[in-house]
Amino acid sequence: MKILVTGSSGLVGTALVEELKRASHTAVRLVRPGSSGTSRPTEGFDVEWNPSTGALGGAAVGADAVVNLGGAPIADKRWTPERKKLLRTSRVDTTDALVNALARMATRPRVLISASAIGYYGNRGEEQLTEESTPGDDFLSVIARDWEASAVKAEALGVRVVRARFGVILAKNGGALSQMAKPFRFGLGGKLSSGQQWVSWIVLDDVVRILRLALEEGSVRGPINVVSPQPVRNVELTAQLAKTLHRPAFFAAPEFALNLALGEMAGALLLASQRVLPAQLQKLGYKFIHPELGPALVATL
Repeated sequence: MKILVTGSSGLVGTALVEELKRASHTAVRLVRPGSSGTSRPTEGFDVEWNPSTGALGGAAVGADAVVNLGGAPIADKRWTPERKKLLRTSRVDTTDALVNALARMATRPRVLISASAIGYYGNRGEEQLTEESTPGDDFLSVIARDWEASAVKAEALGVRVVRARFGVILAKNGGALSQMAKPFRFGLGGKLSSGQQWVSWIVLDDVVRILRLALEEGSVRGPINVVSPQPVRNVELTAQLAKTLHRPAFFAAPEFALNLALGEMAGALLLASQRVLPAQLQKLGYKFIHPELGPALVATL
């Protein structure tokens, strides 16, 4: 298949492009004007893509599928009003532009896989959440809801749409795990607040395999929770991470300190409880590479 990929330089995008190459697909990286391409012939190629105008290079013609992974990093900077605007426009507006570009194609791709996040559900305490659960009403929930709504517009074009709601992705290089591990390496790790909040996680290798499944299996559509079947509490994540790194976990970060340091972002990313289950993947019979946290951390780190 010829597959267009936005956000190809990110954690998931980089791993996906490599996997597509191994599977003998052609990966076409959609890059913004002025971006420097680093592709080699065996790895696919770059096509210029301007989200502000919707202009898409002619080499995108004939694509069989699109994987939309673009979006400014959620946790890189404090959420000022300007940053929050960028987080939204880089997801919602860019996806709108992408769907409009697909509408102008004479022959459209068969499938669009568009990224979303389990932030869709908001802070839900002990509630078990599946793809049928209602959205939350906080900042990230509203972004995820509108982001998905933009992608769903492609269904009117005859395109199969899959909405991939990513949990916390564990990877050796980059992503949330690298940030979580830093204080532990200096012996300063510990639980966040009470540690009772649920964390729904998944390893990068499983993420890539699930995206391939969604690309290649025509029956997959709608929202999919891209998470392990075994979410854990933050205190368990802390203990397993300390054990894997052979470091103590004596220090607890109080809620007030996290809020003081990170503002609104602390509540949404570190303190919110999201006990999310991969109901649709289980119905599909997907076999996880690492369904349990302990072995997953050992394999990743």
